[in-house]
Amino acid sequence: MSEFEDIFGVQPEVEASAPGRVNLLGEHTDYNDGYVLPIAIPQRTQVELSRSPDEWSRFRSMNMEGLVQYRAGGVFPSGFAAYLAGCFEVLREEVVNVVTPVNLLVRSDVPIGAGLSSSAALEVAALRGLRELFHIAVNDVNIALLAQQAEIRFAGVRCGIMDQMAASLADERHMLFLDTRTLERRLLPLPEHSELVVLDSGVPCRLAGSAYNQRRAECEEASRRLGVVALRDVRDAATANVLPEPLNRRVRHVVTENRRVLDAVSGVSAVEFGKLMNASHASLRDDFEVSVPELDCLVELLQKHPDVYGARLTGAEFGGACVALARTGRGYKVGKEVLVAYQAKGYYGSVLVA
Repeated sequence: MSEFEDIFGVQPEVEASAPGRVNLLGEHTDYNDGYVLPIAIPQRTQVELSRSPDEWSRFRSMNMEGLVQYRAGGVFPSGFAAYLAGCFEVLREEVVNVVTPVNLLVRSDVPIGAGLSSSAALEVAALRGLRELFHIAVNDVNIALLAQQAEIRFAGVRCGIMDQMAASLADERHMLFLDTRTLERRLLPLPEHSELVVLDSGVPCRLAGSAYNQRRAECEEASRRLGVVALRDVRDAATANVLPEPLNRRVRHVVTENRRVLDAVSGVSAVEFGKLMNASHASLRDDFEVSVPELDCLVELLQKHPDVYGARLTGAEFGGACVALARTGRGYKVGKEVLVAYQAKGYYGSVLVA
């Protein structure tokens, strides 16, 4: 008997999955209509689904305890089930009378709280499963847009579109260059003679309960004061000099970060790409103020390693993971050596991707 049948009493009708992602450049630019450069990671979230025999949807995650029951119009669940119920609701609004209650089982090896978009992977996997279960004609871009709405409206995170587009469209071999205003996109190779290493700082990040929404509100206020639709429309960072602290620095980060993404996709070498990553971390630390001492320490150790071109924090804020561009074939060794030095400073991390 499968775990699904043991929990729900029936066999699953469909299966679906979606990957986590690491963002190489373009942090906090997506909700400013800017440019981003994520890539999928090997870790994935998998879901199994069947139709429910009654008016209740039932959600179970093998990564967490307990079975969550949800009925449309009833008390909305919290935790991981909020994302699932949100996906159910946004899709039900799109195709009224087609989407009915479901049984849904989740398995995931995407690290939670590491800034690798475990929530987007969950949303996209769930929506892919619902699409297949109910034979709904919705494409991968719309899957991402629906997933974003589920997170904003039902999980309380005013996220941009990057994570969901990466979970829906990216792969592990190519960077996804995305214009978040137009959704123009293309897949690009990593710079020659390079590979990625992703390290967990050991400090979990939290979105809805942190300053993420505050940063977004600051960017919106800066846009209002500058008379632009979004900070993507500011071409010169010096424009922000008329603004008070910290709005001027928030603008400076977004403007320079957009430029770094555009520079990176113009075909630069691994060395130049690494310099852009280093500059991105400094901007996130000083102008956007979303780093923590542990991340700064880990990034500095990575940047000083002779086999690393560049490194930066990745994910939205205040903890989570760092990503480095390393010489081909050296990523795992880099990760292990850097973590030894990190532990010597009193911190404990792990290799997530190498």
